[in-house]
Amino acid sequence: MAKLKLGPVETDKPVRVSIKLAAPIYRNLLAYAEALATATKQEPLKPDKLIPAMVEHFMATDRGFAKFRKQAPVQGSQKVP
Repeated sequence: MAKLKLGPVETDKPVRVSIKLAAPIYRNLLAYAEALATATKQEPLKPDKLIPAMVEHFMATDRGFAKFRKQAPVQGSQKVP
């Protein structure tokens, strides 16, 4: 099995966000959930649990975003309702 960029997903108190996805993206999320389940020996996650982990990983590994956060820490540190 190929090494996936995403590892096991931890849960936290969620904040509701509503998005629309194109059908091919949704199908790919389902396929990714299956691949992740195989790689981590866990049950497949639903997209609503997978998407936040993917976004979190993307932001954590985005060098441009890290640079921005260092330059303007106040803008990105607003509390979530």
